[in-house]
Amino acid sequence: MSTELGEFLRTRRESVRPEDVGLPAGRGRRTPGLRREEVASLAGLSVDYYTRLEQARRPSPSRQVLLALARALQLTEAERSHLLALGGYGACQGLGMSREVPQSILQLVDRLDHVPALVISAARDVLVWNSLAAALFGDLTRLAPEDRNLVWLTFVGCGEDRFAHADRPGYARDSAAELRAASGRYPQDQQLQRLVRRLLERSPEFAEAWARHEVAEHQSRTKRIIHREVGELVLDQELLVLPEQEQRLILLTAAPGSASYERLQLLRVLGTQQLSAVS
Repeated sequence: MSTELGEFLRTRRESVRPEDVGLPAGRGRRTPGLRREEVASLAGLSVDYYTRLEQARRPSPSRQVLLALARALQLTEAERSHLLALGGYGACQGLGMSREVPQSILQLVDRLDHVPALVISAARDVLVWNSLAAALFGDLTRLAPEDRNLVWLTFVGCGEDRFAHADRPGYARDSAAELRAASGRYPQDQQLQRLVRRLLERSPEFAEAWARHEVAEHQSRTKRIIHREVGELVLDQELLVLPEQEQRLILLTAAPGSASYERLQLLRVLGTQQLSAVS
């Protein structure tokens, strides 16, 4: 059994407070969160069996056991899916993720010239982007293909400080958690595993976030971006899921009439001028 499953169980166990599952907090606890025997009791397992799971000294457990553990540890939907994937249920065993964007989506992104638009893989590789996205985030064509990844740009950067996230610590933590979820679904994807190794080598901040074993799914949200040329932008991030490829089409919009909307239109003009100057 992979140590990933055991490490995930351990970190989730340590994050649950006893009072959250109806147990007295008590005094004299030497470890954070729940004890192993408490998790085993809540899940209807023997202490020895659960201990062996955490220590990766058992074969992969059944789906029923994993679901019982998910309930005992009060896992979120994303965490539950990740636990099942680590156990071999729902993971794309032997398969790499799709990085080929459908032709219809390529044409759609090309026509979307009024909002920043980009398509990302399950590992947050930036596969396609339009001119306004380039004006917002920088010219990704200048980067090596393996560096065109939102997690890499967050933790390592590209040497071009065109923008910054106003809530960078939260965004960085979410980025690592989303990559962790993808790694569970695609354990055999060599490009993803190489990305994780490179991030661990280059970024102590990523290594710290990765060690927490947090998982999350990419969601629609409001983003505050500080842009070098136009200032602060408050943008609504909308996601359109391409289920067959497990890709995301990201659209960044601003409320009409808002300061961010006007700045986005200014950025569109500036981007056009820069492209004209280059050509």
